[in-house]
Amino acid sequence: MSLTSHYVKTRFGNRKNRRRIYFGFFIALLIAGIYTGMEGVIPEQDGHYGFWSVMPPLVAILLAFWTREVVSALFVGVCLGGVISGELNIVQGFLIPSIGTESFALILLVYLWALGGLIGIWTRTGGAEKFAVWASGLMVRGPRSAKFFTWLMGLIFHQGGTISTVLTGATVRPVADKHRVSHEELAYMVDSTASPAATLIPFNVWPIYVAGLILGTLSIFETPQDGINFFFSSLPYNFYAIFAILITLFFAWEWLPRIPGKRMRAAIERARSTGELDRKGATPMAAEELIRRRVPADYNPGLIDFFGPIGALLGVAILPYAYTFFILNWESPILLIAEAFVLAVLAGIGIAVAKGMSLQIAINGFIDGCKGVTIGAIILALAVTLKEVADAVGTADYVVMMIGDLIWPSFLPGVLMALCMIIAFSTGTSWGTYAVVFPIAIPLAWAVMPDLLFLKLCFAAVIGGSVMGDQCSPISDTTILSSLATGCDLMDHVTTQLPLALTAGLLAVLAYAGMVFFFV
Repeated sequence: MSLTSHYVKTRFGNRKNRRRIYFGFFIALLIAGIYTGMEGVIPEQDGHYGFWSVMPPLVAILLAFWTREVVSALFVGVCLGGVISGELNIVQGFLIPSIGTESFALILLVYLWALGGLIGIWTRTGGAEKFAVWASGLMVRGPRSAKFFTWLMGLIFHQGGTISTVLTGATVRPVADKHRVSHEELAYMVDSTASPAATLIPFNVWPIYVAGLILGTLSIFETPQDGINFFFSSLPYNFYAIFAILITLFFAWEWLPRIPGKRMRAAIERARSTGELDRKGATPMAAEELIRRRVPADYNPGLIDFFGPIGALLGVAILPYAYTFFILNWESPILLIAEAFVLAVLAGIGIAVAKGMSLQIAINGFIDGCKGVTIGAIILALAVTLKEVADAVGTADYVVMMIGDLIWPSFLPGVLMALCMIIAFSTGTSWGTYAVVFPIAIPLAWAVMPDLLFLKLCFAAVIGGSVMGDQCSPISDTTILSSLATGCDLMDHVTTQLPLALTAGLLAVLAYAGMVFFFV
């Protein structure tokens, strides 16, 4: 049975889930329909639709948690956004403009086809499994060391949130599966060392992007380099990223006195005692095509089958960037992400053929791997569309306006972090949250208290809060891809990682309050 048919049968074949889904459809559209019928058109004001601006992502998220079924929840959110914005033709108004963009084409090419294809090739060459055996012999002795290996790979592959999830997940999953690490644990480890690490070890495009957003917001940010330098100087105050990575490390070595969340504790107990890596009834975000070993009898797997593609990927992604940024000091260094992933796939196929595998078998492995990420492509398409809907109805603008009136100056960093968490959780994007909040937060922080340390605290709070909301959101690409790369049920991943992420977020808010009280 294919992953898509299994997903549909599991989610929609359950009578209780069907009732929940239909009830959700009915209530969401009935409310919007009644309001629209009474008012004719929902009035727009200052770039948003009032409380209705938060309804599309809010309804989608609530339905996703309630039904544990993401596809229909996202679709309801898109439909509701069409009603609110007056764009009833959601196909032409939202779906086609969203999935027909260059950014979504990049997602399909890199994070789905290239990732799925590469893993599919490894099922034919045995490269990932060979690496797992080799890594196990060097440092992995059980579940704890397997999780620490995952944590370490997350820091090594820190080039970006989505990039880190696919690289780390594809690398560590064979090792973790062998040592009975549940997929909920693995997905949390991968997700929590993705964007947090990318903001804390920012040798990537994050500083450049953020520098462009804060350029000109204050007189101290006259050039992009000023923004980049400020990003690096604010790293010690990115408390969410620091606590998230530390808690993940303690989680890996099982040093936490008590793991937050009974679902995660149950997943750990299940995996260790029974060897079941997924909850009974779960729908993992990876198909059998991605995990079934089908190495030809006459093929001899070797470490080159793993390190060849990974080396091509990292070499093409990192070396040009490092050379143009650190040696040539370019303001816009070369970052060849798509090219790196495509070349990794070509390297995997080329090495397999050079070692004697027929081209047809290698291509079949690639195709099977692409099939295995079908449901991920569907969910990502709807998630990207919902982000477009959120922009159209002014979700972020409304949230900023409402919470901005409640800000107490002494608690501004913590409030900014909470605000960004809400926006990123609702929209599923940290970068989109930066674009909305930074032009407001930077001048606001300086007006409240013209102190450089206070400004750094507020800046870092925006960075951390946005990453936290993105990491926790079921409509975020990093959340979806973490589940996809580790073979975890999406909602199982969301519900098990949320208590751990909230713990890191609470500690970060307390740290900001303490810094303001004692040092500002």
